[in-house]
Amino acid sequence: MKLWMLGSLLFLSIAGHVQASDEDKVRQAALDYIESQHQPNEARMDRALHSQLAKRTYWLDAEGKDTILETDKQVMLNVAKTYNIAGDKFPKVPKKDIQILDITNRVASVKLTTDDWIDYMHLVKNEQGNWQIINVLWQYHDMTKHQSK
Repeated sequence: MKLWMLGSLLFLSIAGHVQASDEDKVRQAALDYIESQHQPNEARMDRALHSQLAKRTYWLDAEGKDTILETDKQVMLNVAKTYNIAGDKFPKVPKKDIQILDITNRVASVKLTTDDWIDYMHLVKNEQGNWQIINVLWQYHDMTKHQSK
């Protein structure tokens, strides 16, 4: 009986560690994504993103018509390299609230809230055990920013 209880505790401890490790890796991918924009860092963004990233938002074009804007990994690597190069795009202490909504096997869902926008992200765990962002649906908090001028 004692041996069974000890084995059960050991199993639960190992299972909890694996889960915590995945949570840590999912959180780190989200941090790499946003912090590579705060402090320009293309390598961090590259690590965070799956090669088939699809980032989308809805937008009003110049005629006021709804459209979907799509961004791929290459564009986001350029964002990480250039967007905040002057250091003036974010507050001194930027908001980065990361909520892990779900992790199941090799997929995860995350909500990232920043000062100006919100990202809903889907992540996949690759064969090497690394979590990468494959989908992002985002919007500004200020809906008037969702339009071409």
